[in-house]
Amino acid sequence: MAKKNIWKLEYSITLFVLLGLLMLFVPVKIENYYQASLISKWNDVYNKVSYMFTVINAQTNDEILKSFALAKTPEQREKLLLQLVKPYLRIRYTDKFPRRYKPKYMNGERVRKGDYFYFNDLYFADKQIVGIKDIVKHRDNDPWFIMMFDINGLIPPNRWGEDIFGIYIFDEGKLQPFGYNKTEEQLLEDCSQNGKGVGCSYYYRIGGKFDD
Repeated sequence: MAKKNIWKLEYSITLFVLLGLLMLFVPVKIENYYQASLISKWNDVYNKVSYMFTVINAQTNDEILKSFALAKTPEQREKLLLQLVKPYLRIRYTDKFPRRYKPKYMNGERVRKGDYFYFNDLYFADKQIVGIKDIVKHRDNDPWFIMMFDINGLIPPNRWGEDIFGIYIFDEGKLQPFGYNKTEEQLLEDCSQNGKGVGCSYYYRIGGKFDD
């Protein structure tokens, strides 16, 4: 009986150890799978948006270009771009997003008002959150607008480089993901727990792996 009890005790200890190891590693695997699915979804979103602007550019006429040229404020230009993209992204003006949405950078810092990547107006768009922002052009080859996409909407983590990504919009509707102009070393630093995660938008497009 004593040997049988000892065997049961050893079996129980082994089982607890295995369960403990399982609890340590399974959440990591789940998290990795979840992040990989977000990266895949971001690539799908980027491809769709790229196609969208190809169509918009083909349909752009002199009247639309004149409207942009005559717009005097960033807000007016943002509304004009919103008017062009809303049918494709399924945005309605009534879908304007409430202020309770508080995005963060990958390192955990809040995206604060006045930051380059802060968006005044956000919209619901087919289960996503989309932002449009007119930016100041200093040179002819500078982007005209930037857009952000929280690809799973209100669902956390609401962080750049995890479920929030962005694009630059250039003349004639040409696109580039945030981070396209960074070196590989800069991308590795930015797309890590110590960085903002903004450059992940490009880093994941070129096959980069998330920092786990």
